[in-house]
Formats: sequence, structure tokens, C-alpha cells
Amino acid sequence: MTKPHIVCHMVSSLDGRLSPSNWTASPDGNRNDWSAAYAAIHEKLKGEAWIVGRVTMAEMAKGVPHAPAVNGEIERPLYLAPHGHAPYAIALDASGKLHFDRADIDGDHIVVLLGRDVSDSHLAELKADGISYIVSQSTQVELPAMLDVLRGELGIRRLLLEGGGGINGSFFAAGLVDELSVIVAPALDGRSGGKSIVDSGEVGLAGKVELSLTSCDKLEHGAIHLLYAVKPNQPKC
Repeated sequence: MTKPHIVCHMVSSLDGRLSPSNWTASPDGNRNDWSAAYAAIHEKLKGEAWIVGRVTMAEMAKGVPHAPAVNGEIERPLYLAPHGHAPYAIALDASGKLHFDRADIDGDHIVVLLGRDVSDSHLAELKADGISYIVSQSTQVELPAMLDVLRGELGIRRLLLEGGGGINGSFFAAGLVDELSVIVAPALDGRSGGKSIVDSGEVGLAGKVELSLTSCDKLEHGAIHLLYAVKPNQPKC
């Protein structure tokens, strides 16, 4: 498999949580300051695309189901919309639940990764909206195969993983992450069961990856930026 170089880029509280509305206050800064730092480092990481899960993308897509204005041929497994170009905004949506009112997110062309059982009508909606898509050969999105397509068909060499804990955990568990970039804000969440930056379920990641610190930078507003090299552990024969 030839995949993009993948950097998981996140901003979290000191206890690794993802919901700033539940964080403690700090005299050094607030959620807007830390979000601005996150966006600035996102640009410095120079990704040709970024990828999130369905829930995260739904907050940006804000579309509703709608029939395509013109019915045409439905391409499977791949449709690349005209004028699609980097940077790309990529969404994992195995069941085809996302709907869009435009073909880009802040100028980044949308690409949706879907499961095998997605309906032709949903694909027709995406195509009519000018959105590119890739359909997996299985009911769930096969990450290694999809990454191979993203590199081969779209030329994506550097991908920023910016999802919730579940999608991040899936990438880490599959040994697909090359670097971890975390902005740590001077705040605490403290809730039991709060969303964390990486969540791979009951199995966890012990023994699956090794992290090595490559840089630690103090930012404005009391935050720090940590960058780690991520090495997947090879299974022992």
C-alpha cells in the first residue's frame, strides 16, 4: 500500500478532552485563542487534505436530503467531480448519512468515503452537488484501501487526521498514523466518560504503537504544542 503521510492534529485540555465548552476557564486564554492556534498550526503542517468522521463533518456540511436536479449515470467505486483539486476536505461516512449544500468547506473540495451498501440515489445526490466520492468494497470503509486511492487518484501525499476519538483510534489501531500533533490548552474537563483525542474502545492501543517526542513549543495564551513521531509495533512472529 502506498498511503499519504498522516499527521493526527488535535487540540485538547490537559486531560485529553475535546469539548472546549466543558473546559475550565483560564486567565491565559480561551477557546477562541486555542482554536486560532490550532488553525495556524494546521496551515504550518501543510496537509494536502484533512479527514474527519461523519459527526464532525455534519457540523460543517449542514445539508438536508435532496433529489438531484438531473439524473445521470452513477459511477462506482470512484467519482471525481470536475474542478476537484487540493486541498481536500475528506469525510468518512460509511452509511451515506451526510448531505451538503455546497461542494467545498472553506474552499477545500469535499471527498466522501462510503461503504459498499450506500444507495445509488445518495451517490446521485453527491454527484449532482459536485462532490467527489469513493465507495469501499465492504460495508465499512476499508482505511488502507481508501488511503491508497487517495494517494493514487488524488495525489494526496500528506493528510491531516482531525477527527474525533473514534476515527483517530481506528487510524492508530491500524498502524496508519505517522505523527501526532497536539495543542494542549491550560484547561481541564474532568467529566467521567468525556470524549478524548484517541479512543480505540476496550482493546486500547497498548503494544500497538510507540511515540517519540520530536518537538515541544510554548504558544501564546498558555498553550503548548507537542509533536510526536508515531511508530506502529510490528506483530511478533
